[in-house]
Amino acid sequence: MWTAEQRTRHKVRVPKERKGYPTDVSDQEWKLIEPLLPGAARTGRPRRTELRQVINALRYLVRSGCEWRMLPNDFPPYQTVYYWFRRLVRRFLFRTIHDLALMLDRMCEQREVVPSAGIVDSQSVKAPGARERGYDAHKKISGRKRHIAVDTDGRLLAVNLTPADIADSTGAQSVLDALVKRWPWVKHLFGDAAYDRRTLLDKAAYLDFTVEVVRGLQGQDGFQVQPRRWVVERTFAWLMRYRRLVRDYEQRLDVSEAMIFIALGSSLLHRMRFR
Repeated sequence: MWTAEQRTRHKVRVPKERKGYPTDVSDQEWKLIEPLLPGAARTGRPRRTELRQVINALRYLVRSGCEWRMLPNDFPPYQTVYYWFRRLVRRFLFRTIHDLALMLDRMCEQREVVPSAGIVDSQSVKAPGARERGYDAHKKISGRKRHIAVDTDGRLLAVNLTPADIADSTGAQSVLDALVKRWPWVKHLFGDAAYDRRTLLDKAAYLDFTVEVVRGLQGQDGFQVQPRRWVVERTFAWLMRYRRLVRDYEQRLDVSEAMIFIALGSSLLHRMRFR
């Protein structure tokens, strides 16, 4: 027969331990990320939100493609996650994590820490919520265009987001400026025939770049893999694994850019776990 004490103890609900998601940060990854996060403030109310859960929520959101309001309840409230997301974007945290993971991944493959060559290309995606959109007549897509540069293994070096009606050679000029600032050792670039434009080549020569245009094979019938150019296409395929990036749902360009760095940064960190 139960006593009153046993009945009271039985009524108390013990909170269940949170089950992890495939996108959660592992302990090995957290050791690399934690030193880059902002520390607790010396004054004011103590921090109640665990930043590791915020990073887990952001990685879940990018991979699953859900809305902010539809984050599972075992994450912090979506208002809290978005507040920290905006704060970390202003600190360029996701870009920093991605770039450090890029250099560590190159070291694991016994290559130079910083690349010296890259490939440029663009991708047009639909952007139903963008403030400024354009129509890409070649791809027949109304939305945004992602101009990117990757190293010879497909790791992202720089990205520039524009309306889809901006020409590839025009959008690549901002990519060159970003490479000069962040990866000054990159001097050789590969691209398709869309980058064989006088304005781009003149700017590349002024910035001490060499742009090599890789053209299709003469008499080519159907699709064939082109030297060097296939690497950047594989990077676009990596982006398409993240449902939040299949379409560009963000209004702001900086938010959309941060989503790209979250996706590829987590991909690099995940790959390094199996080195």
